[in-house]
Amino acid sequence: MKMATEARSVLFVCLGNICRSPIAEAVFRKLVIDQNVENKWRIDSAATSTYEIGNPPDYRGQNCMRKHGITMNHIARQITKDDFLTYDYILCMDESNLRDLKRKSNQIKNCKALIELLGSYDPQKQLIIEDPYYGNDEDFDTVYEQCLRCCKAFLEKPH
Repeated sequence: MKMATEARSVLFVCLGNICRSPIAEAVFRKLVIDQNVENKWRIDSAATSTYEIGNPPDYRGQNCMRKHGITMNHIARQITKDDFLTYDYILCMDESNLRDLKRKSNQIKNCKALIELLGSYDPQKQLIIEDPYYGNDEDFDTVYEQCLRCCKAFLEKPH
């Protein structure tokens, strides 16, 4: 059994790590800071693909977060073998991410991460957080709202 003092860790994952997962990461970080439990969590985000490695979050996502008073400091990276071994939770955005992550995790011995859809925590039961990349500002707002609901519920559950 884990000691209560041990920090938990969560990695948010989407396809490119410039829209959904950095929003989820920033939202969750703000929640833990607001609840004064940031020393109990290790938080990051990553991509399943290599498309956007090294890029900052999408400017529309940054604008959306700024509107809600949340700062985003993230540079896109791809998920690593080490992530599967060191994170408690890997929370992703859609079935395609989930398939990719399960496939990658099957190649890793002692994968300790619990891989789930972030949407599985949504009290409104919106399981999939759609990629807003080809959408508009409202789509980024929707992602923010979904991430906020899911991250709150995730944080409230016993870990």
